[in-house]
Amino acid sequence: MVRHESEMPVSIGIHDLALATSHHSLSLTDLADHYGIDPAKFSVGIGQDVMSVLAGDEDIVTMAADATARIIARNGVEGIRTLLFATESGIDQSKSAGVYVHKLVGLPSTVRVVELKQACYSATAALQFAVGLIARDPSQKVLVVASDVARYDLGSSGESTQGAAAAAMLVQADPAIMVVDNPAGVFTEDVMDFWRPNYRSTALVDGKGSIKAYLNAIGGAWEDYRAQGGAPFEDFAAICYHQPFTKMATKAHRHLAVLSGGNPTPAEVAADLAETISYNCVLGHSYRVWVS
Repeated sequence: MVRHESEMPVSIGIHDLALATSHHSLSLTDLADHYGIDPAKFSVGIGQDVMSVLAGDEDIVTMAADATARIIARNGVEGIRTLLFATESGIDQSKSAGVYVHKLVGLPSTVRVVELKQACYSATAALQFAVGLIARDPSQKVLVVASDVARYDLGSSGESTQGAAAAAMLVQADPAIMVVDNPAGVFTEDVMDFWRPNYRSTALVDGKGSIKAYLNAIGGAWEDYRAQGGAPFEDFAAICYHQPFTKMATKAHRHLAVLSGGNPTPAEVAADLAETISYNCVLGHSYRVWVS
């Protein structure tokens, strides 16, 4: 049997990547001075130094368009058939924020736009969906854009983790940056650790409950990944963790190491993660934008 060329397996993944954030920021040293507390509570306690702050004319659309425009400037629009916009900070209950980005960056009308929402996960889901679309037709390209603004009540425990950022990815066959391989581990659990109902402009969070839910989810996803034949922990050269605050990555990394039979020292964990937290500690939390 001769296999048709279009049926041959292709590598699919991230070909280009761009990041955007606000034009303003607030030092957490200044925030600590405002509340009369030790700045180390932020710099050491949660690993945050600065938070990004949006101006009145900035939002998820402007940040997303900024990041996407740089992708298009480097790669053009040929072959792009889909834009997947991941956000928890939607600006309309019906119309996708991605449609505004579509217009602002000059995409053709032959590009479909879909918005996805799932706390802390929809950008990753969008990446997986993009891989599926391209597997059907390797000539197509997909823009995956994640953009969010994290807001908490002033004076709350979450205030110091606020932030805003957007990331745009061009996903295609034969990518230059990273190939997305199988298998993928997944885990879902209904917990009320973090939520923002329609009547609120700021999120509600149970800090300790959120950390517990995070570690439970990453452990469950890891176990599912390994059950499907995924590589052992020691085979990974680097791991990108979702970072509501940078110390969360420290907790996650040690948790996975222990689940895999290891017992790293704090210094070893810090060394493993040193290069993955530089952006997050000066941007703050952006819900689903993984920039490490």
